[in-house]
Amino acid sequence: MSIEHLKKSVRNVPDFPIPGIQFKDVTTLFKEPENLNQLSKELIGIYKEKGITKVVGIESRGFIMGPIMALELNAGFVPIRKPGKLPAETIEESYEKEYGFDSIQIHKDALSEEDVVLIHDDLLATGGTMLAAYRLIKRMKVKKIYINFLIELEELKGREYFPQDVEVNALIKF
Repeated sequence: MSIEHLKKSVRNVPDFPIPGIQFKDVTTLFKEPENLNQLSKELIGIYKEKGITKVVGIESRGFIMGPIMALELNAGFVPIRKPGKLPAETIEESYEKEYGFDSIQIHKDALSEEDVVLIHDDLLATGGTMLAAYRLIKRMKVKKIYINFLIELEELKGREYFPQDVEVNALIKF
């Protein structure tokens, strides 16, 4: 199985969630066990020698491959969620995304200065959500941060918003 096969498994949904947005639906990518296995192998291959101690998944689609990667990397899993969803003390970061404004939170005690963190989400478009996650985790003074996406929409140039010293990877590029 190839990355091209995985790419063809992604469904395009026009005008979702608002008119003019071409939504890349990863649920079709996840429904086949062969795809999940291939995704896992590809992702682990990138990060297995990086010393990852925590995988941080962004709500909600980062919660699918994030825990799988954490298990395979012998790391913990930490969720980043929308406000009001985490039960303990949190820190928050607000940001602008393609079609509005939003905020994300992480538990204040979720990471330490000793952690090597892999932040995972499904899609890089303009980079707003991941940039907010990066800033949030950077405030926690972790050792190192890696950024990963399943899909990158290259024409939107979201990658350009991240510092040059941060490794950003995407498996599937449109």
